[in-house]
Amino acid sequence: MSASVIRHVIVRGTVQGVGFRAFVQRHALERGLTGWVRNRKDGSVEAVLAGPVGEVDAALEALRKGPSSAKVKAVLVSEAGEPELRERLAGEVFSMLRTV
Repeated sequence: MSASVIRHVIVRGTVQGVGFRAFVQRHALERGLTGWVRNRKDGSVEAVLAGPVGEVDAALEALRKGPSSAKVKAVLVSEAGEPELRERLAGEVFSMLRTV
């Protein structure tokens, strides 16, 4: 059994208005991850990904590329915990949250 991790991610570049949040959500759900994704007013996309370390790492690799219409310039990853994970909407496995 793989160890579980929770990662906080900020993606910078041309990542809004290109389907990036849906891309993150799809990749997370395909890998059985929990968490959330949202746009930020500064033009970045923020996400929290939780699950087995190998699956989270695979999702992070996909985020570094993004959908074909995105231009990812930076992916900043840090440790996160249960408080960040609890921001997802009640009853959802992986939420798309409002812009902050």
